[in-house]
Amino acid sequence: MDIRTISGGLYGAKGWMKLVGVLLIVYGVLTALTIIGLVVAWLPVWMGILLFQSAKAVEICYEQSDPAFLTESLNKLKTYFTIMGVLTLIGLILGILSFVLGGLGALASLAGS
Repeated sequence: MDIRTISGGLYGAKGWMKLVGVLLIVYGVLTALTIIGLVVAWLPVWMGILLFQSAKAVEICYEQSDPAFLTESLNKLKTYFTIMGVLTLIGLILGILSFVLGGLGALASLAGS
């Protein structure tokens, strides 16, 4: 099996990867416009850059049949999904914590009435 066959699926998705990468960078820039957003704005920008770099690497891999670029692309994707997974877990934990604390606050206000 040649490298073009192996990287073909990822090569076919490179347009979407670039689009999502650009959207994440724009989202990060817009997030940086707020005071609190300055703290976390670097995350979507970094994730967008990773996706864009991954798409570029798989494009070079496919066109030049160079497996080193496929490895680079997959490593960038691994980092992207690691960051996304950690952020998703943090969001879920904060959401559940907010729900529980909100429910406890509602019960306390009902009990106090």
